[in-house]
Amino acid sequence: MNPLHPKSLPHLFLRAAAGEATERAPVWLMRQAGRILPQYRALRSRFPDFKAFVKTPEAAAEATIQPVDELGVDAAIIFSDILVVPEAMGLDYEMVEAKGPRFPKIIETRHDIATLSSGAAAAERLDYVYEALKITKRELNGRVPLIGFAGAPWTILAYMTEGGGSKTFSKARRMLYTEPELAHSLLQKITDTTIYYLKNQVAAGADLLQLFDSWAGELPPAHYRAFAVPYLRQICEALPEVPKTVFAKGAWFALEDLADLPCQVIGLDWNTTPEFAQIATRGSKVLQGNLDPCALYAGTKTIEKETIAMLRAFGGRHIANLGHGVYPDTPLDGVRAFVETVKSAAWRTA
Repeated sequence: MNPLHPKSLPHLFLRAAAGEATERAPVWLMRQAGRILPQYRALRSRFPDFKAFVKTPEAAAEATIQPVDELGVDAAIIFSDILVVPEAMGLDYEMVEAKGPRFPKIIETRHDIATLSSGAAAAERLDYVYEALKITKRELNGRVPLIGFAGAPWTILAYMTEGGGSKTFSKARRMLYTEPELAHSLLQKITDTTIYYLKNQVAAGADLLQLFDSWAGELPPAHYRAFAVPYLRQICEALPEVPKTVFAKGAWFALEDLADLPCQVIGLDWNTTPEFAQIATRGSKVLQGNLDPCALYAGTKTIEKETIAMLRAFGGRHIANLGHGVYPDTPLDGVRAFVETVKSAAWRTA
């Protein structure tokens, strides 16, 4: 049976991702496994740093399952980080508390790229992720599907050339103008590694894969078409056996290009209206998102109102989510109100 055919998919989330009309929108949240949960904070306190946490499969599996137990979401997403890929390629990073990732060394020259490992050899170094997936799959025991993920090649290049987050990403963007062949060489190595990494995630139990292009909105449209879309296409084409979601934050201008990719779902940030996305994608994709994460700081009635408005605007073929990851200081009650509103039949008559 075709793995993407709705009749072969037992879960609401997977049926929705395959384009089937479902009884309600499934709901999950990006960064749902995190500091919003007291049990996550307790678990995290047992490790000296974030990377040690991520590299302990049993702990990563526990963190993955916590929001399923606590919030009743319709999917789990493996607890990991997009920067494990450049680390596996040979570019180490540090996770600085309250500041984010930092790469002690950055990619600047052709020699730097030549020294990087890639493809299957690099992906083999991520066995701790695969083991976390296997443990999670076993412990979930079919309750909800399990999402695997990776960073999109452009976003990974941005980190590898900048050395961390940035207000401008001027080093990464400069490379696209001044040394485009160098950029393509690095992007291809990242892509080759990501394909093997995601294939191994599927083998370990991932039911759907999501690509996070967190810095997509930093590029002008022409550069996004030249330096991002072709590599997203390679990844999607290499993994036909599972549904795929592409979340390109800030790239409203690229929705027509993304609609041509062999993926099933497109994630939307909160600055893209459902109406615009439906027109731009020509109704060819399931849409995911896109409540403003800051709405969850409001009271319950406001959250219910905003969530209902979002659900009605999409009107079907929709996976409910935020337009970005849930923020660490978001009130847990706000997250609960969002999930419960989506799952309730009451909103349909509100």
